[in-house]
Amino acid sequence: MVERIVATEKALTLINELETKHGAIMFVQSAGCCDGSAPMCYRQGDFYIGSRDLLIGTVGNAPYYMHQSHYTYWQHTQLILDVVEGMGAAFSLESTEGIAFHIHSRVFSAEERAELPTL
Repeated sequence: MVERIVATEKALTLINELETKHGAIMFVQSAGCCDGSAPMCYRQGDFYIGSRDLLIGTVGNAPYYMHQSHYTYWQHTQLILDVVEGMGAAFSLESTEGIAFHIHSRVFSAEERAELPTL
């Protein structure tokens, strides 16, 4: 089955490191200000999930939520969570590490779209 979000090995390694350091984590791609379209990593429970935040999948053991308004634009693509060098989202757990989570994407094929469950 095709997944809406996957992670590179580099991202999975960082997720494991952050879980070791902080405990259970979660990702949010919100519709807010400040780095709202960037993947933000928080300790689970440190960010209020609203009624319009959709659980689109998990990366490692971490749930990944996306605000419905962003999902409208991204629903035809598979998100690929990666890590890049540099300062990322200011409130995200990895921001002090000199690296940042980053999203790449690819368009789903017609066959893959037919397999996706409705959110």
